[in-house]
Amino acid sequence: MKTGQMPHHPGGLLFVALGLVLVAVGFVWRGRVLRPLSVKRAQAAAIRDRSRNLLRSADMAIAEARRRAASGEPVIVTVEDVIGVASGHYGLSVEREEAAAALRQRYEAADCRVDCMTDAFD
Repeated sequence: MKTGQMPHHPGGLLFVALGLVLVAVGFVWRGRVLRPLSVKRAQAAAIRDRSRNLLRSADMAIAEARRRAASGEPVIVTVEDVIGVASGHYGLSVEREEAAAALRQRYEAADCRVDCMTDAFD
């Protein structure tokens, strides 16, 4: 009769060793996968982030103007509101023309012609 010892399987030991190697490789290379592979890709990502944040700033400015407006009163959204949100919330330095273009785009998308007024079309 055999005692309670289990036989060792080389496949299990190989599996554990492979797992440890993968953990070690991940520890050494941590974060490198997330870094851009080229300067061009990094610049493209920065441009996309800036555009997205500028459009979000315009959305936030429209929403804030709608909250400020009294019932029955037209909503007034200015380019300066967008610049203020972009600067305050996202830390962006935005030219007036850029902010006006973003506000025009979001103004049209939010169907603001019904209840809003803006200086973005001047």
